[in-house]
Amino acid sequence: MMLDFSDYTVSNRNVENITDKIKEKSSKKINTVWLGTQKYEPIFNLQKKIHEFRINDQIRDVVLMLEHNHVYTLGKNANSNHILTNGNNVYQTDRGGDVTYHGPGQLVCYPILNLINYNKSISWYVDILQESILSILMTYKIAAKKKNSPHTGVWVDDDKIAAIGIRLSRWTSMHGFSLNVNTDLSYYDKIIPCGIFDYGITSISEITNQEVDIFDFAQHTSDILTNNLTTKAIC
Repeated sequence: MMLDFSDYTVSNRNVENITDKIKEKSSKKINTVWLGTQKYEPIFNLQKKIHEFRINDQIRDVVLMLEHNHVYTLGKNANSNHILTNGNNVYQTDRGGDVTYHGPGQLVCYPILNLINYNKSISWYVDILQESILSILMTYKIAAKKKNSPHTGVWVDDDKIAAIGIRLSRWTSMHGFSLNVNTDLSYYDKIIPCGIFDYGITSISEITNQEVDIFDFAQHTSDILTNNLTTKAIC
């Protein structure tokens, strides 16, 4: 089961306190934390703090799951011209990839893992993320496919349903993936998602015409991801 931290509003002032609380409750090899809906910047700082703790072996592996308030983020190699709107809700990050959107109805997953305990391979890790997304989509009878660079992510026909952007430091991961569940896709009209001009964006609700309970969906995704990480590890 996920650790439910959705009653906490993460801010830049309480990042260290939240990290300590997560550390206190993290008793498993991989601990998934549900954060509800949160602003981007404080969660970015929370990731960095947990990442620091993990590198120093002060906390076990943590997977953050949440929804963000509306925001556009730029990867370290992003082209700012791929943002077609002016506004304050744009953040530069240190993940890979170009520009993407986060918002309500989208599940965001940030695994902070020491890959030395699984497999010291970036391609293996990205494949684990992709395979986990494919598995959860199959439970909704959605036949998706994975693509590699430069179109890394998960696709349904020619429409992207999940984006992946990660960062590794000392074989410890940050960032992760976002999966469109009940997402308002109109927000993608204001960017060129991942710098890709010729393809579309979709979501589970767009394909199935049904709303999905995001908490239950996150729990199921956590179960699949955790199982894949532990059963397919080679270390």
